[in-house]
Amino acid sequence: MGRRTHGTNEEHSHVSTQSDIHGTGPVRAVVPAPRTGGGTRRTVPAGVTWPRRYARAVVVSDVASIVVSVVVGIALARPETVDGVRALIGTGVAAGLLLALGLAVVRAWDPLVLHVGSSELRRVYQAVFGSAAALGLVGLGLDVESVRPWVFLAMPGAGALCLLGRYAARKRLHAERHAGRCMRPVLAVGSVDAVADLVRRTRRDPYFGWDVVGACVPQGTTVAAVEDVPVLGDLDAVAGIAGRGAHRVVAVAPAPGWGPGRLRELAWRLEGTGVELAVDPGLMEIAGPRLHIAPIDGLPLLRLSQPTFTGGRWLLKQTIDRVGAGVLLAVSAPVLLAIAFAVRSDGGPALFRQERVGVNGRTFRMVKFRSMVVDADRRVAALAARNDGAGPLFKMRHDPRITRVGAVLRRYSLDELPQLFNVLAGSMSLVGPRPPLAREVAAYGDDARRRLLVRPGMTGLWQVSGRSDLSWSESVRLDLRYVENWSLALDAEIAWKTVGAVFGSRGAY
Repeated sequence: MGRRTHGTNEEHSHVSTQSDIHGTGPVRAVVPAPRTGGGTRRTVPAGVTWPRRYARAVVVSDVASIVVSVVVGIALARPETVDGVRALIGTGVAAGLLLALGLAVVRAWDPLVLHVGSSELRRVYQAVFGSAAALGLVGLGLDVESVRPWVFLAMPGAGALCLLGRYAARKRLHAERHAGRCMRPVLAVGSVDAVADLVRRTRRDPYFGWDVVGACVPQGTTVAAVEDVPVLGDLDAVAGIAGRGAHRVVAVAPAPGWGPGRLRELAWRLEGTGVELAVDPGLMEIAGPRLHIAPIDGLPLLRLSQPTFTGGRWLLKQTIDRVGAGVLLAVSAPVLLAIAFAVRSDGGPALFRQERVGVNGRTFRMVKFRSMVVDADRRVAALAARNDGAGPLFKMRHDPRITRVGAVLRRYSLDELPQLFNVLAGSMSLVGPRPPLAREVAAYGDDARRRLLVRPGMTGLWQVSGRSDLSWSESVRLDLRYVENWSLALDAEIAWKTVGAVFGSRGAY
């Protein structure tokens, strides 16, 4: 990846716990430089920078969405009396102000969550639900019937418009970052292996906005570069290098000799520079509801709860799977029939059935549209030397067994549509790890076997992150991240990103 150019950035230090489905790595706590201590106060050059412009654009978009919803709500109501008009306008203005207040209360404009993961979207949901509930309670208490259309129509509509505006702003930002703009220059600190891993992750996920432009490693005097990133010094030189103003983030990964005292001193030294301090705790890729902070005599400890795959949320996931599969089958029935007819045009069966390994190691018969010649399984041994797959996977970029119709089906994942019957039967889920073959499971290590704790899915992190282009270790890491951090919000985010992955045909062969 070529070196990017950067403008002047101005971002404030803050405390956060961030996780992303794109592969940004383990949870990184962003630590503020304290306002008291031994550091020398410095100032960040003033000026309007892209983070401030982005936040300003989001605020304007949200306010415009609220105003449009209020105006449309008033226009559609058409009250017959002057008093009715006044009451309607008053209720509409109150609803709009309440929603704006809700967005501020849940910190939906906090730069920490803007354009990062799904936290931004969840805060908009919370603001809409909370403000609508508050307006409804006030209307119930004062016996004002005119609040109903605002609670059930106008305010959810305003929330939807806010989400659309934020989505458009995020896509614009992604386009800018794809071109190498609107990035935050990062100084990576840690062992050579840890820095190399961080560099690879940020390059795989440019949309996160980190560009590692320098590194400090214990062997700083003997190592010239890590993954083409120049090494600027050893661990003792971190504060001095960061204070020069060329970096906006100092990302500290595990390194020998890097303890709490050294980290605290670095935070003090960065005070007033506007440089964020991001710390990788070196834990598994666990985030979200499984992470808890427990203070012991003032010492904040991270507590990790065990993953659970039972209870109300899990029951809701299974309900969504069954209902969603039934609806999708009904809607796509004409397409399924057309594909079946096209596949049978070469004389073979339309469907291909294969034994796969599901939850807790139970096997099931997965069904797909046939995309290869009838005797494809018997040709595997002869083609083994040309395998392009990673680890125990067998994949070929130019597989001679694929039919002409099958090539089109595989390009757009249409061959997987019959798996909706597996979802309906309960052997698969709409979202989950990739369903493995028995021979693949036989080669699993202890880490990869954790994939089998949940039902395999028609789509998952592996599909929205590159599919067959991923290495074996990356594929395992993504599936384990899903298992360790499963939530309904993560399922929804993966399902949304699947649309772009399918139409973009990324890693499909």
